[in-house]
Amino acid sequence: MNKITLCGSTKFKKAFIEWNARLTLEGNVVYSVALWGHQMKKYPSDEEKEILDAVHLAKIAYSDEIFVLDVDGYIGESTRNEIEYAKIIRKNIRYLSKEYPNWTENDCIYTD
Repeated sequence: MNKITLCGSTKFKKAFIEWNARLTLEGNVVYSVALWGHQMKKYPSDEEKEILDAVHLAKIAYSDEIFVLDVDGYIGESTRNEIEYAKIIRKNIRYLSKEYPNWTENDCIYTD
């Protein structure tokens, strides 16, 4: 049983829900994001963003690996920072685009 943190843009809410379900059903413990700022167009304050970023980095530290939800190859600044942090602390890094190159949010089976 691996501990996996999902990383990616919160504009891909369906991808987060989908891969949380898929990886959990494979027997993994999955850590995800707390808010869907980009997707819901409700952005946290600067103070809340600092807290959310710190907590997400802690999730990465507790994980065995991260799974980057780079839908359509998109990796934003926050996700790049998370990937760099994972590299520094020597976590395994997996990419959706490498493992499932043709996957899109239209392929979701656990979300609408």
